[in-house]
Amino acid sequence: MIVTVNGHDLELELADNRSAQALVDLVGTEGLTLTMEDYGGFEKVGLLPQRLHADDEQITTGPGDVILYQGDKLAIYDGTNSWSFTRLGRITGVGEQELRQVLGPGDISATLRRSGTEG
Repeated sequence: MIVTVNGHDLELELADNRSAQALVDLVGTEGLTLTMEDYGGFEKVGLLPQRLHADDEQITTGPGDVILYQGDKLAIYDGTNSWSFTRLGRITGVGEQELRQVLGPGDISATLRRSGTEG
């Protein structure tokens, strides 16, 4: 899956779980654009248009992790946090500093679209 933020295409390697598959289905062929708010200086959080199946477990996130929070929020991490989440995947192909630069300070708009390799 591709996540476009501030003109940059980021590759999202999806987790192998029902929640990630539900995200693929939600994105569909048209794509999905989310307004994402900066939270705590370590994540961007956007409200999904519908709830997804969640299999929350206690995990510690790292930069690049993409998480389902409370079943209806998608979070992209550029820092760390520990909570009960469902892992959706991980941004690959960029380092921590580059990811922080792409996400930038403040709120963002992120567009998710299929890359053609999803089920």
